[in-house]
Amino acid sequence: QVQLVESGGGLVQAGGSLRLSCVLSGRIFSYNVMAWYRQAPGDQRELVAIVTSGGNTNYADSVKGRFTISRDNAKKMVYLQMNSLKSEDTAVYYCNARGVLLVGSYRPLEVWGQGTLVTVSS
Repeated sequence: QVQLVESGGGLVQAGGSLRLSCVLSGRIFSYNVMAWYRQAPGDQRELVAIVTSGGNTNYADSVKGRFTISRDNAKKMVYLQMNSLKSEDTAVYYCNARGVLLVGSYRPLEVWGQGTLVTVSS
């Protein structure tokens, strides 16, 4: 069984920082893209940041210059460093992995974490 588990969410004041972590577990042979999404109450889930297996990154315009995504392939982890947080960053943040191949399987999977809540108080 494969799963993603996020951690690091919580309550922070505007202007503060948080670091989210996410670990991919299971009998993983390989995986490709890892990403962070978020969903605020009443809104659709949106892409926040993405990092490829080669380390290329891309960010939503709303977080460019404030958030940094990184990954540790050896640990199968992805991180999201969030600085200069704003009240509009309040959301449930979801970790996502694509192109996940399990040992003995040739069918790539997309995996979602359960989400971690980030609340930014103004």
